Amino acid sequence: MPLQNRVTPTGDIIATPHRGLFTGNRGIIHDPATKTLLKKRWASETWIVCVREFRGARREPMGGRSWTELFFLDEATAFAAGHRPCFLCRRADANRFRSAWETGNGGKALKAKEIDRKLHRERLDRGKKRLHPPRVPIDQLPEGVMIQDGADSFLVARGRTLLWSPAGYVETDRSPQHAMVLTPPSIINALAAGYRPLLHPSAGQ
Repeated sequence: MPLQNRVTPTGDIIATPHRGLFTGNRGIIHDPATKTLLKKRWASETWIVCVREFRGARREPMGGRSWTELFFLDEATAFAAGHRPCFLCRRADANRFRSAWETGNGGKALKAKEIDRKLHRERLDRGKKRLHPPRVPIDQLPEGVMIQDGADSFLVARGRTLLWSPAGYVETDRSPQHAMVLTPPSIINALAAGYRPLLHPSAGQ
């Protein structure tokens, strides 16, 4: 059986055999003896998205009392859930992200903790996923933003919307009319300022 370690755009953590392009973590939120999640869904304000391979290190998911390995379909999914690039294993991407963040949100030479603190306020509402009203029409949102319409999540890509699934994005005739935005506003500002997230191949990037 697959472990419960795959993050959805809403920030929920599900069990699925599809691993995705990235890993990441929110601190230690699992029991290594049973390889199951604890009741809490984060142990830190530092929610990061990492590469799956770094310096040849091999990790057994949920195998020890270290950080809990989570997986994401792609970077847009991680952003929607409220994660940001890791400054250790993705230093170049993280620096590009910080530069775009500062351009879009203001600030200079920001520390990662300052970004994390703002993101934590934007991604959660009394412990649950915070949804944001769109500030512009859906088709004018930056590439890589994700929205929620009912129970479904959608990626905005090249002015169209693609339905999210654990296996990838799906073309759909459905046009979300009353969607709320999943991606935190400060990340949207970074995307509008030029940061380009890595999307799953099914998005046709």
